[in-house]
Amino acid sequence: MYKHFFKRFLDIVFAFFGLLILSPLFSIITIGLFFSNNGNPFFFQNRPGKQGKLFKIIKFKTMNDKSDVSGNFLSDSERLTKIGKYIRENSLDEIPQLINVLKGDMSLVGPRPLLAEYLPLYNDVQKRRHDVKPGITGWAQVNGRNAISWEQKFEYDVWYIDNISCALDLKIIFLTIEKIKVGIYSKNSSTVNPFNGN
Repeated sequence: MYKHFFKRFLDIVFAFFGLLILSPLFSIITIGLFFSNNGNPFFFQNRPGKQGKLFKIIKFKTMNDKSDVSGNFLSDSERLTKIGKYIRENSLDEIPQLINVLKGDMSLVGPRPLLAEYLPLYNDVQKRRHDVKPGITGWAQVNGRNAISWEQKFEYDVWYIDNISCALDLKIIFLTIEKIKVGIYSKNSSTVNPFNGN
């Protein structure tokens, strides 16, 4: 019952009041990034949701669009702005995803929506992460986030799917608040290392 009805109900309630409470912060960040990113405070990208169906995720734009002489983007670490780094370190770039939750693309809790280019790389077990809606936070996020291996992340994702409950979701939400700065970056990069398959 929770998985098929109450989870969506709680998503709507928490996302609505979350946006309401965070609206002053949302506005301040939007204005700051508007000037920092030449009028582009938001980042939009296609991500796979439930059953792998693509949707457009909304995040605050923490990297600029600087490129080299050949027109190729500079590395993520070079494009990460000062204000963007602060926003990312405090996970404030995820706030606009509350809009995705209200739209029904995402849930508050679930496996994180990864890049669409990873879809062909999953094995049969890893594909199960798309059996539910992706989340703003999830079991893998509170158990190491980007500091753990891809294999560990997928194990946590599948475990969550097999154990979804209201109590578990509330636990993950509280742990997310407690561990908000833990594991933001991988060990060797200012952003997450790409998944290259098994």
